[in-house]
Amino acid sequence: MSIFTASDFRLRAERHAGGNAEDFLEYGDYRLNSRLHLGLEGMKLRDAAVLVGIVEDDEAHVILTKRTDALRKHSGQIAFPGGQLDPGESAEVAAVREAEEEIGLARHFVDVIGALPAIPVLSGFRITPVLATIRTGFTLNPSPDEVEHVFQVPLAFLMNPGNHEEDVWKTRGLSHKFYVMPYDGWRIWGITAGIIRSVYERLYE
Repeated sequence: MSIFTASDFRLRAERHAGGNAEDFLEYGDYRLNSRLHLGLEGMKLRDAAVLVGIVEDDEAHVILTKRTDALRKHSGQIAFPGGQLDPGESAEVAAVREAEEEIGLARHFVDVIGALPAIPVLSGFRITPVLATIRTGFTLNPSPDEVEHVFQVPLAFLMNPGNHEEDVWKTRGLSHKFYVMPYDGWRIWGITAGIIRSVYERLYE
């Protein structure tokens, strides 16, 4: 019997959601690059949240989007639904709101489990991954201003470390490793792949 079900994901997430603010240093891109956090010094970060939504189907899937090329930040990249927090808003509320605004996922289909510690990124954001399960029966209506495409990837694929390739990004004479997860013609990389790797390391490793 597969362990990659939405119900099993929920049990694992309930045990591991939360944590200390500095936990991000031990997972994902920061485990891969021991000095990556030094690039954050003096940077003013904006709080954002993304919805790591696991669809409750016979084979659990994760909802991802391809952002439009017109966006100022992370344009054209594969991403979780999400965005900046409004004043006074929690990460959990923001992630659900943004998913509804970006891809038309009605909030009553979303069952939030909890949030992982926020992950600061060099693009100027502090991103909180919000873990949730999503009941079937929903329909999606992506916002054309933000989302070019919505697709789903099997949870079993994303939680298999054999599908986590490593690549190197070079800028200003520095090199940073990052994860790449090619799937069905999509190139999942950047902070999205880093979050997926963090979820794997926390819940399944």
